[in-house]
Amino acid sequence: MRRKRKVPPTPLPQRNGVDPVHLRLPAEGDWPTLRAYLADRLPTVDPARIDALLGGGEIVGEHGPVAPDEPFRPGAHLWLHRDLPDEVHVPFELDVLYRDEHLVVVDKPHFLATTPRGRHVVETALSRLRHSLALPALSPAHRLDRLTAGLAMFVVRPEERGAYQTLFRDRLVRKEYQAVAGYDPALTLPRTVRSHIVKERGVIAAQEVDAPPNSESRIELAELRGGLGRYRLRPLTGRTHQLRLHMSGLGLPILGDPVYPVLLPEPAPDDFRRPLQLLASVVEFTDPLTGRPHRFESRRSLTAWSDPDTWAREADDPGLPVQAVRG
Repeated sequence: MRRKRKVPPTPLPQRNGVDPVHLRLPAEGDWPTLRAYLADRLPTVDPARIDALLGGGEIVGEHGPVAPDEPFRPGAHLWLHRDLPDEVHVPFELDVLYRDEHLVVVDKPHFLATTPRGRHVVETALSRLRHSLALPALSPAHRLDRLTAGLAMFVVRPEERGAYQTLFRDRLVRKEYQAVAGYDPALTLPRTVRSHIVKERGVIAAQEVDAPPNSESRIELAELRGGLGRYRLRPLTGRTHQLRLHMSGLGLPILGDPVYPVLLPEPAPDDFRRPLQLLASVVEFTDPLTGRPHRFESRRSLTAWSDPDTWAREADDPGLPVQAVRG
């Protein structure tokens, strides 16, 4: 069994809560200089940009900045900060509900990604928290969809992350969500929905297929108001988009869902008028490190329920300001 080589600690600090990129040079190669290797290794980066990074001392090896004419060194380690995409600021606060030496629990707004991915890098909960709390090693214990608001957990120490991830893997975390959707008097609730969900990489929508179930959700009607219902959802498994897919499959798609039952055109990046009406409202578990019982509740509300008139106007009228939508 091949032993995994240990990566040296990065000599570069995070930038806006984002780690530098680490490159390990191959053991063999006929590049005359590191600059030639980088131009070949990073074909999407303008060579002039590589020259600027080298000239500015922004590409760093184990012993300091790399010179523009430094020879290629097999097996060497390099670090640099990548050029980040232009991101629209998510104008909602990320509220810290709990913090100790092991754990940080936050109340995430809609539209803010949990971790850096794709075009969302700095405008993520992880990057914001690393920067604002001065916790560069902070890591997520689980993932909450960008469009979903509510409770998300982060681990302070990297060596303790596995203990908290195991809680989710072994279904030792009791999770409860709230959602607002239409009401069907012919539908018997509460009920448990089971199905086999498949999510292909690079495809936005997950699908339910005819196979043994790998997902399970408990769905009940908590409150009825006119033609809308406020639903209490408890996922007993953690498949991607599970609750959204199960609600849609019942004929009760969650308000504001741009994917289920129909994939809608992607809105402009600064369009915050129609948040998905899904909230991670309760997380309950026993801390694997301290043995302490924890129960956290979101302080957020779903605007389609707490302020239906404003939500409906903003969802339908593109001229209204986005600030009226509460994160």
